Amino acid sequence: MTFARAVPLALLLLAPPLAAGARWSEPEAMGVVTEAEIDEISGLAASRRHPGLYWAHNDSGNTAELHLVDARGRHQASVATPGAPNLDWEDMASFRLDGRDYLMVADTGDNGGIRRSLLLHVFEEPADLSRPATLAWTQRFRWPDGPRDCEAVAVDAARREVLLVSKKRVPAELFRVRLGPGEDEQVAELVGTLPGIEQPDAGDLERSPVYGRYRAQVTGADLSPNGRVLAVLNYRSIHFLVRGADGDWQPGLATKLPHLTLPWLPQAEAIAFSTDGRSLLVASEQLPSPVIRFRIEPRAK
Repeated sequence: MTFARAVPLALLLLAPPLAAGARWSEPEAMGVVTEAEIDEISGLAASRRHPGLYWAHNDSGNTAELHLVDARGRHQASVATPGAPNLDWEDMASFRLDGRDYLMVADTGDNGGIRRSLLLHVFEEPADLSRPATLAWTQRFRWPDGPRDCEAVAVDAARREVLLVSKKRVPAELFRVRLGPGEDEQVAELVGTLPGIEQPDAGDLERSPVYGRYRAQVTGADLSPNGRVLAVLNYRSIHFLVRGADGDWQPGLATKLPHLTLPWLPQAEAIAFSTDGRSLLVASEQLPSPVIRFRIEPRAK
């Protein structure tokens, strides 16, 4: 039995009602990204204003733009983001807060471990694709104990929290900051560490002495629409952190995280739940790159 079909039922409570015994599908190749506008996808989020489409952004060194793509990775439109330069954009999330739709872009990359202050840019989700995105607010925060790299962000609008997962720490760390505009720089609060994410073995290092050691590093995250499950991406798998019945993350942090194994991707860096929570889309930071989807399948009768 593959990992895709062994994930516990608790992870399938994403968009009830689902039949008991529902399971994740095998990975599906949806398409191949080849367009120069989205040549370094680092963040992905399901659109609420454009059904069936996803917002994406490129990594640092690229223009400050949001790109709309379909589930096959085909470019649909681009909008500028005045007031929010791309210093080191690493992930994004879509959410609804107080009846309005927003996109958050996490300017949290820090490969050198030198940034003292990080930025979370929040835009009103564009409806008119011929106009630049409107910056609603920017949140500043810092880590409680010094710089670290971070490429994974998710938004829990119901609890008004932003969830962040560190990249290069072993074990990876889960932090949170308050969601919402404010002048003061926040200090991220450590929630806990993510247990059991598999680390590179001797075979990984032998096959790729340079890049093999990076394969377990966290590169993206997204929260299921019902807020129950945090999907955490690295270069070879998707790990799932499941909330307790009371909304606490600690029960999930106390056990090894179940996971789905990815097929080969050149550099998996972006992940997003669909708006109904029944599928996960994964994209890569290199061209050409396949777009991979996992779907929740009902139990066969």
